Amino acid sequence: MLVSARSFDEYRAMFALTDDDLRLRVLDCPGGAASFVAEAGARGTDAVAVDPQYGPGRELLGTLALREIEHKHAYVADNAERFVWDWFGGPERYTRLRAASARAFTADLAARPDRYVAGSLPDLPFADRSFDLVLSSHLLFSYGAQLSEEFHLSALLELVRVARREVRLFPVVLHTSDRRYEALDRLRAALDALGVPSRLNRVDYAFQPGGDEALVLDVADRGPLPAERPGAGAHDPVRWRHLGAGEPAADPVR
Repeated sequence: MLVSARSFDEYRAMFALTDDDLRLRVLDCPGGAASFVAEAGARGTDAVAVDPQYGPGRELLGTLALREIEHKHAYVADNAERFVWDWFGGPERYTRLRAASARAFTADLAARPDRYVAGSLPDLPFADRSFDLVLSSHLLFSYGAQLSEEFHLSALLELVRVARREVRLFPVVLHTSDRRYEALDRLRAALDALGVPSRLNRVDYAFQPGGDEALVLDVADRGPLPAERPGAGAHDPVRWRHLGAGEPAADPVR
């Protein structure tokens, strides 16, 4: 799987993020070399990224992302007809934005290393309901041909476990085609049976043909999940400011 370097603006479009969403505690899983946490943090958002590549050697991720961006630029330029350019405008802007994102990620990783946590699905190093909003792009469903349906369900349950309000996933098509992941309806039914309703939302972003839908899981009213376990996240590497300050008096208007 490639090291991606998507920007804050891409995240806003992919996940239809509002200003109210950005006032919440947000997890990006997996984060790759995206600049979402860096740019959102500069705007005051309490955001963290988790990725299996944030372990030893993670300082090289930005460089690896830049190399992949350079390689992919030649591919997308030569195969421009295979992509949707409404959002990017063309291959040159695509490459420029992705490179800027990789550089912003590298700088923020050095400046705020605690915001980049090593961990992987389906076993994240966070306590239950640690985040208001969980974002996940270009792993689940995208790699449906490589990752089993059982893995998908376990991973979805883990994302739900660490969320308090919503989980948003983008896209719901395979990365090699414009087809929805074939087990999507079965997974949604399994989640619904556990008290986690879902919906598909059309968003104002696409790079793949057909890839303009996000799956939203509503976790606000759910009960306990099989994935939850006593003491989970007791050694949480992220010590949230809000834990010492108590919960806010009221949620932002949605």
